[in-house]
Amino acid sequence: MNSIADGSVFIFGVRHLSPGGAKHLLDYLDEIQPTAVLIEGPADATDEIRHLTHPSTKPPAAILAFTDAVPVRTVLWPFAVYSPELQAMRWAQRQGAEAIFIDLPSSVSLALQDVLHPRWKESEEPSAVSAAEPEAAAEPERSVYSRIAEMAGEADYEMYWERNYEHNASPGAYRDSILAFSAEMRSLGEQKEQLERPAEHAYNYLRESHMRRKIKQTIAAGHDPQRIVVVCGAYHAAALADLTESMSDQELAALPSRSTKLTLMPYSYYKLSSMSGYGAGNAAPHYFQLMWETMEAGVPEKLPALYLSTVARQLRSSGTHRSTAEVIEAVRMAESLAALHGGSAPVLRDLRDAAQTLLGHGDLSTVAEALARADVGTEIGSLAEGVSQTPIQDDLNRHLKRLKLEKYKTAVATALSLDLRENRRVSSAEAAYLDLNRSILFHRLQLLGISLAKKQASTQEGATWAENWLLQWSPEVEIEVVESTLLGETVEVACAYVLREKFQHCSSIREASALIAAACRCSMTRQMDEGRSVLQRLAADSRDVAEIAAAAHELSVIIGYGDIRKVDVQPLVPLLEQLFYRGSLYLQDAAGCSDEASERMIAAMNQLNRIAQDHSETVDEQLWLSELQQLSARDDRHPRLSGFACAILMERGAITAEQCAAEVSRRLSPGIPADLGAGWFEGLSMRNRYGLLSRMSLWEQLNDYINALEDEEFKRALVFLRRAFSTFSPKEKTMIAELLGEIWGVHAQQAAEVLTGELKEEETTMLDELNDFDFEDF
Repeated sequence: MNSIADGSVFIFGVRHLSPGGAKHLLDYLDEIQPTAVLIEGPADATDEIRHLTHPSTKPPAAILAFTDAVPVRTVLWPFAVYSPELQAMRWAQRQGAEAIFIDLPSSVSLALQDVLHPRWKESEEPSAVSAAEPEAAAEPERSVYSRIAEMAGEADYEMYWERNYEHNASPGAYRDSILAFSAEMRSLGEQKEQLERPAEHAYNYLRESHMRRKIKQTIAAGHDPQRIVVVCGAYHAAALADLTESMSDQELAALPSRSTKLTLMPYSYYKLSSMSGYGAGNAAPHYFQLMWETMEAGVPEKLPALYLSTVARQLRSSGTHRSTAEVIEAVRMAESLAALHGGSAPVLRDLRDAAQTLLGHGDLSTVAEALARADVGTEIGSLAEGVSQTPIQDDLNRHLKRLKLEKYKTAVATALSLDLRENRRVSSAEAAYLDLNRSILFHRLQLLGISLAKKQASTQEGATWAENWLLQWSPEVEIEVVESTLLGETVEVACAYVLREKFQHCSSIREASALIAAACRCSMTRQMDEGRSVLQRLAADSRDVAEIAAAAHELSVIIGYGDIRKVDVQPLVPLLEQLFYRGSLYLQDAAGCSDEASERMIAAMNQLNRIAQDHSETVDEQLWLSELQQLSARDDRHPRLSGFACAILMERGAITAEQCAAEVSRRLSPGIPADLGAGWFEGLSMRNRYGLLSRMSLWEQLNDYINALEDEEFKRALVFLRRAFSTFSPKEKTMIAELLGEIWGVHAQQAAEVLTGELKEEETTMLDELNDFDFEDF
């Protein structure tokens, strides 16, 4: 079945990702022996065909086009080993024929996506689409396909297609039937598409016009039309039969275009599957690979046994044993189900039903995971080293090879624990710091937004040398790497650019310190110096103690693990001293805050106190203790913060037991409002709890104070006390209950009920009101 016009080329319509289509196409190419094979694909990617057919390239793989300006837009053309288009490329390479992509150039396709996806124009975020056939993604056409399946007595269209096309072994039948089918479907749906989706209709018209143009150019180049085979999606087959309406030079020049670059990237079967949302995908890429392998070997009848034995093998690997006899019975059952539908071979649905019945003993949950692995698979493609990669892809691949991380480039998430300390049991410096260098790479990838490695919580509490990571590769990771090309040609250069941009837009000392920490983890010393200047400038104007303390804490951590990371952190020490000095100096002013803000201040005081202890040889520890003593004695600051200051001083032995007893007596005296007395006690109880639990006199004074309160004040005091006790451990609460039980003359369990009860709605409202309370009035 050729074109209507005399001297026309041969059109072979296919379904993307069709093993049957690939097998019939190869037979057809052997018969025609074309000198030129024209394939639906981006015209500017023809040079990539030699890389796709490279002996070391392992499908699935994809052509990726991306804009070379921010925001990055990408479009993908993925291929599996059973893609008819890829098999056509391989045939052309083996036979010495010319292989040419004939669809719109990627530069035009990406520009037209702004019309097809209007949200792209409004978004500053990177965006990606896959090049999918229109019939795969259009809702109205899907409903037509569903009706076809119903009329054929099949559960869904996939079953109809597989039974009638993939397993159709009749020579020439696939090509003739798919051409007739697509022409009929196009005539039924074209008018509706033109009315309901005019932009998509116009896009397909442009694509087909361009493909006709490329066909005519190939003929003009000297190829005999009878030695040209055009491989395209079935939807376009009928439209390419007549070459009359082809795109002119002027029309091509008038099309919108965006500056783009092309690369190849490995792909995965999961992303190739319709499960991931890929419109032109199929539900079971690995199953169709098995189908292709049996067809290529000339034994398609062995597919049921191969598939079901794969399921049984997956079950065995998870601890569920199934015998060979059960597999054989499952094959027979699948063949019987196929015969009921008049088919010559079982389809995937028949095989899954047989697996559930005989291998799962009727229970889908038993075989669900095994079926998913047999259907979709975890395969990831690979490219020959240096093949059509952007510079940053090449750089990352070199790092992965150097750091022995290539085995982690898998779709299965894999945990990796790192010990950043020097390994003295190895001979080379590279091996001694292998884990440290891995950590540096992972942190750089995180900074670039490349999700290959995700940091996990460390099992070594407080250990700065231990890191846990979860590694998992996906096509999205590869796209993220390509998008980083615009930031620099290597991972390190791209990180330097990102840090520079972030420091230039940094507006808070907390953010600046976090960026310095990121630069340290990424071993970017020059950027650490830039960040230090930014932080110094921002800190000069800041009086926010919570922000200052958070920034100082970040610097303290960096200085603490600088030796492990082999980074010179000494330039950060004067900056830590400056931040600590400012935090201490502004502590009392900042303590006149609301109840809600006091939470941030508690955290800040903890951080500053930890710095005073860890860096006592460099920071002004005496200034810190002096400011704490003044805050502890003040009545016009938030009482919880005054109490907390007193607790720190007690813990550090900076006040005597007599001084503490006097302060307790003063704060818990009759006539002191609950907000001040009980609020102060709450702050006092937040540290050094075992020291408090050993002071019976404190609890007696607290009891006397509570008993002296009027009813309303008593209710308010309970709010503070119950909030305070809610943070105590069960063991600590038991000890308090025993103390209070002894004082009250009741059983400890009765006392515990008061301590452990949930805050009532009325009490929560009282706490909310504290945010408007001005403690400076006292």
